[in-house]
Amino acid sequence: MVSKDQVGRSVKSPVNPVRIISTVPSISELLYDLGLNDRLVGVTKFCVNPSDLLRTKAIVGGTKNLNFDKIHSLKPDLIIANKEENVKEQILELEKHYPVWISDVDGLDTAIEMINQIGTITSKEEKAEKINDEIKLEFNKLSEYLRTNNMGTKKAIYIIWNDPCMLAGNDTFIHELLKKCNFNNAIAKGRYPEFSESELSKLNPDYVLLSSEPFPFKDKHQSKFESMFPNPIVKLVDGEMFSWYGSHIIKAPEYFISLLNELNNKNHS
Repeated sequence: MVSKDQVGRSVKSPVNPVRIISTVPSISELLYDLGLNDRLVGVTKFCVNPSDLLRTKAIVGGTKNLNFDKIHSLKPDLIIANKEENVKEQILELEKHYPVWISDVDGLDTAIEMINQIGTITSKEEKAEKINDEIKLEFNKLSEYLRTNNMGTKKAIYIIWNDPCMLAGNDTFIHELLKKCNFNNAIAKGRYPEFSESELSKLNPDYVLLSSEPFPFKDKHQSKFESMFPNPIVKLVDGEMFSWYGSHIIKAPEYFISLLNELNNKNHS
């Protein structure tokens, strides 16, 4: 079959691919939830959900450092990659040998589109539709929570890396999920800009959110940022909930509601 991927390329792949490699953690989890575990032959070392993937699948390197020898040995009939998470030159090399379908997700709508499209190219349309129905239901619950509790917009920054300090910009999937929580991202720049401590201090956010990935922020880092920001609330957050865009986002709204409740309680304490 011939399909269009999310960057507009035509990709010719088998109607029922049976040797799939995923180079993206959130897509590996999606393939598992689509019922394709028996057809998923290779994943990256960062594909930690579900927990048995690293034990049962061949590891094809990291998202930005793919092991071509291992990939060639697996003889895939479909590779699913991502425009942002993978390295363009590596993907260009792979597509000389195999069908490579590239995702490009920048918000909830494109995440839902991706799930539908991957369901189509793997002949799992019905299961993909069910996953998307669950996602929409859970985000409707989040919207209702925000309305019911009169949750106003709060200014926030979302920090993904420690040294240098890097933040989620205004054209990222993280930015879109921040908006779903009524957070106003203080970063007007795109992608993941670097900020010095003096630049950070001028942002004046209500909340400083420290992500658990890609940099694993811990309590000691929270203390550091609390000293930098004496007024805003500094909070360690689950990075998977803000950045994994496959079936994992079914879990995100419940987490966001819990997070917002906690932050709201701190505001009133």
